[in-house]
Amino acid sequence: MPRPYDDAPRLPEGERVDVRALARGDWVELEIGPGRGWFLVERADAEPHAALVGLEVRRKWAAVVDGRLAARGLGGRARVFAEDARLALPRLAPDASVRRVFVHFPDPWWKKRHRKRLVVQGGLLDELARLLEPGGELFVQTDVEERAAGYQQLVELDPRFTPDGDVAGSPRLADSPYVARSPRERRAIADGLPVHRLRWRRC
Repeated sequence: MPRPYDDAPRLPEGERVDVRALARGDWVELEIGPGRGWFLVERADAEPHAALVGLEVRRKWAAVVDGRLAARGLGGRARVFAEDARLALPRLAPDASVRRVFVHFPDPWWKKRHRKRLVVQGGLLDELARLLEPGGELFVQTDVEERAAGYQQLVELDPRFTPDGDVAGSPRLADSPYVARSPRERRAIADGLPVHRLRWRRC
């Protein structure tokens, strides 16, 4: 018996997938874990020249958001695929083909035994460093300062990335420069919670 959302879009088969062929645009922007997808929708409206690709591990939201983008006439240049980024990223090619990567409010697990489930860790950085073009951007945001400090410490140890925040030598940004906002970001702002935004560039 088919499971719910078994028809959610998946990446093409094969060991290597050309990320540039997944959506139409002058350059590629990748979101890891788009969830309900409103950032992608708003980003597609704000930046009509970008090809937007989302990797969402939950089949339901991949199907819902991909359908929402299509219904808005954005399906040619913005897609969401039901994929675990940790497994999908090594398949994406070619190297240096992505201009921006967005990771919004990842890693909601706090217990030590869940550490292996963290999205933002060394293996992810290796793949993002491979995929990002020189000068390409990695943007991460969270409403948990402990997480933000951990991400900052992790990326600072990687010489392939340089901080690109409001102040020289720091990745911290006071606000998002990308116009679009994720639902979690909007809720945090409405609740008066601080949002910690960090940006690095690929050396």
